[in-house]
Amino acid sequence: MTGFSRAGGALGAWSWAWELKSVNGRNFELRFRLPPALEGLEVALRDQARARFSRGNVQAALILKRDDSRAPALINETRLKALAEAARPFVDAGLAAPPRIDGLLLVKGVLVTSDEPADEELEALHAAVLAGFNAALSSLDVSRREEGASLTALLSALLDELEALTKQASGLAAARPEAIRERLKAKIDDLLPQGLDPDRLAQETALLAVKADIREELERLLEHVKSARVLLAGGSPAGRKLDFLSQEFNREANTLCSKSSDSDLTRIGLAMKAAVDQFREQVQNVE
Repeated sequence: MTGFSRAGGALGAWSWAWELKSVNGRNFELRFRLPPALEGLEVALRDQARARFSRGNVQAALILKRDDSRAPALINETRLKALAEAARPFVDAGLAAPPRIDGLLLVKGVLVTSDEPADEELEALHAAVLAGFNAALSSLDVSRREEGASLTALLSALLDELEALTKQASGLAAARPEAIRERLKAKIDDLLPQGLDPDRLAQETALLAVKADIREELERLLEHVKSARVLLAGGSPAGRKLDFLSQEFNREANTLCSKSSDSDLTRIGLAMKAAVDQFREQVQNVE
């Protein structure tokens, strides 16, 4: 299922935002992009996601920012002393005034702020980020369900098409033995002017009719349509079972085409295969 969600918050000098993107996939794959300070949360985050979803490729990115105006500042005393010592010869020679602390603090590298949360901030920040991830998962779930409703309508329409085509094929199949007999008789009359013994003709017609019989395939197609509708009505998880049914649909449609001996049935078989291909493609998006 495709979907997108975003959730964010703030704690002290830190603000954070989750961005979740979901695309279609037969299995469930989750990829994180986390700041180094919060990489230890990945196991707990994965557990939360797996409790929600079973299919789809999900990318989860955590954006962590610090408000420098609220962040604690640290003085690099080593660099500060080094600058003061470096200035001493110039001060002693009367070439410069003694450096002032406010001036030295403006030198790059003297006043620093931490790029990572302090130890006392981590526990509270971890809890907030985990709660935010849960909120982002809920929003993503809603997004995926909205797409799921549209997908259900599309799959139902394809099942209706397959059922209608199967019933059309059944109507043609009912007349096939007589059609086979007429075609066989016409060929024999063309090749053998003396004709063929009626009993032998009946035997050959029966054998060809048995080989060309598609009633079992049509019955199975209708049963597969019924099973697919039950799965769609039952909701998730249904993706893998529907994927299996799409393979069965394809097998029966292929058999029908291979047994076809007239243009109308072949046309129906090809239309079935086109509908099955669409069904199988869309089923990959189902949870």
